Amino acid sequence: MSEISLKGVIDMHVHTNPDLRKRAYDDFELMEAAIRVGARAIVIKTHQGTTMDRAYLCNRHNKIVHGDTNDFTMFGSITLNRQVGGINPRAVDVALQLGAKVVWLPTQSAINGLRRQNKALTDGVEVVRDGKIVPELATVFSLIKEHNAVLGTAHIATEESFVVVEAARKAGVKNIVVIHPEWWRVGMSLEDQARLVKDYDVILEHCYAQNMGGGKYKSNMEANLEAIKVCGYKNVMVDTDGGQVENPHWEIALQQYMQYLVDHGIPEEQVRYMTHTIPMNLLGLKK
Repeated sequence: MSEISLKGVIDMHVHTNPDLRKRAYDDFELMEAAIRVGARAIVIKTHQGTTMDRAYLCNRHNKIVHGDTNDFTMFGSITLNRQVGGINPRAVDVALQLGAKVVWLPTQSAINGLRRQNKALTDGVEVVRDGKIVPELATVFSLIKEHNAVLGTAHIATEESFVVVEAARKAGVKNIVVIHPEWWRVGMSLEDQARLVKDYDVILEHCYAQNMGGGKYKSNMEANLEAIKVCGYKNVMVDTDGGQVENPHWEIALQQYMQYLVDHGIPEEQVRYMTHTIPMNLLGLKK
């Protein structure tokens, strides 16, 4: 079987330097790798705050250095950890005005993640209180709707995801992505993933590998294959969550992932839908 191409691929979840944790590529190195393989777009993510300003510089650098020789675009995001004030509508408003495309709920500040790691909850950021979303999150949802941006559930708990997704849908948020539900810190069952898809038509993001702690990673590809079969390819987005020095470089990881799916019976046009069409629609890109 021929090797699958990365031409036109979009990855909405990649980590780069500068970061508090060493990453495999910095922003410009990732941009150059994406251009080499013919990728269409990448969303860069940091747990420390925002990346839309970094994405802007990448796109300017691309234009200055490469001119009109490619159609690659880097996109930025904001992560609502304690560093930006948690669920902070002012920070979200500024980030979206400056071009951020994804608003991630708490990751390292998620109470669910802290609890699962047996860490103190004092610096945790609440998204749900007494069975309802915190008031600030309603304002964040209105901003996401206004800018037609993407809501990423990040590291919140399964039971929180149902509350958040329902509230987001009622607030008119169109683009909702449940982030790496297969990861042990999220720990969402396939049954719950299928229920979220059925009841709320969300996109499930399934990533290349998951952090097991201590610099060790476990392949997600077998579990992701099952999720595609159970939940349907039209609601599963294939991303890497890449950038770890312990894993293959971003473009190698994504190619391995896509090839694995094709080699295990997922038609190439379905893989294309999960890696091209879904993220293209989420980011508002034209074909």
